[in-house]
Amino acid sequence: MLDRVAVHQTRLRTPGLGLDAKGVALGAKGLILLPSIDRLVAFLALYTRQGSLGDILRSLVVEIVRSKLGAREVTLLFAAESSDRLDRVAEIARLAGGYSFTGTSRHFVQYRDAAAPFGYDVPQILPSDAALSLYHNAFSQTYEVERRLDVRGLLLRLEPHLDPAAGREPGPRWLLAESGLGPALIRYFSRSSVEAEVGLCEWPPESSFDDAPVLRYLFRVPAIPGRMVPLLTGTPGLGYFVPVAPGAAVEVGFRHPVNLRACPVFSEAGLVLFRGRGREALEIAKLPAMGDVSAFARVELGREPAVARATADAERPASVVLSLRLVPSSEPWRSVTASWIRPEEMQLLRHVAYALGPDTLRRARIAFTAAGAFLRHPTGIEGIPVGEFFREVHAGLYIPAGYDAVPAVAPAVLFRALGAPAGQALFIGRDGRAIGVPED
Repeated sequence: MLDRVAVHQTRLRTPGLGLDAKGVALGAKGLILLPSIDRLVAFLALYTRQGSLGDILRSLVVEIVRSKLGAREVTLLFAAESSDRLDRVAEIARLAGGYSFTGTSRHFVQYRDAAAPFGYDVPQILPSDAALSLYHNAFSQTYEVERRLDVRGLLLRLEPHLDPAAGREPGPRWLLAESGLGPALIRYFSRSSVEAEVGLCEWPPESSFDDAPVLRYLFRVPAIPGRMVPLLTGTPGLGYFVPVAPGAAVEVGFRHPVNLRACPVFSEAGLVLFRGRGREALEIAKLPAMGDVSAFARVELGREPAVARATADAERPASVVLSLRLVPSSEPWRSVTASWIRPEEMQLLRHVAYALGPDTLRRARIAFTAAGAFLRHPTGIEGIPVGEFFREVHAGLYIPAGYDAVPAVAPAVLFRALGAPAGQALFIGRDGRAIGVPED
């Protein structure tokens, strides 16, 4: 039987055992004793469902130990740090069918429970040279370490359980295709406009009779259309995986016994693919070079394009000539700065000139020709209501207000087509004829 630690007790017999700030008997390390590997897996599954294994992973040592009677059991040794951490670990160990201890070196005493809230101490140390001595209310036993168990290696050996609902939610996926299916899957994704990256992975030969390495195509797909899922999951030679942790993915329709996201033991530079149906996991130490599947689309080269060659005796095409017409326009009048006063309206112009202000007379310019007088005013001709109004569509080019030129070419092109005479303004009448008027 063990001694219960009392309140304010200061002297303890267990080597390396002390009291924390709460008065709880606590050593530098915590130890969990489990009866079998199955119970170890159950402990890891329960622990990772509630928190991350990274809290104790740095100091965690898992060993297979053997008692004097030859019974093999499993121990988990880790840094205790505080009674709060060890309380949580002890609860999970109790649920998994294990025992919790605390100590520092070789001697570990039962951790506190409801019967002893401040912990336990040993009445007498067992004289033994064994690697491990455990003291519990139900037993006291010594153990020898048989071998160390790697947590990562254990996770790799665990077979995923069948779970039809696992991995059915949308999201990124990994696909692994045998070498014969890879090119067909590339064409299928490219033809269906599915964004995906592909790389080629190598594994050592599966037997001594094989000389060449095993080649498989690895696909990384951000999103799989729902219509493709039955084909990808039901085709032999295709593996369809859902990422569950950095560097780890599990086959869709299966669930790993341990929450791998809470086990930071896999390298993000590589990938471990956990397969179901009793097949071993595939490990990729380093991801291969990945390329977009669109780069592998079929490319067809046509004939060399014909190049036109100019020759000295080639005939110039005939010019295309279009007659200029003016058509009524519904656009509002703008830039109406000129008017054409025909000879029969000259008498009216004389009467209107007496009514014009000095500023209008000073800024207006008039040119007399055989076709009549052409009057221009830079700010607008509406103040002189005589003759037919014209609007300026280009510098030196006027057409009747309320009309548009057809064909509707740019005014600069029209001005050049009419000869663009220097020192003259061109007035185009409603009949399409142009009249040149000197600028000065």
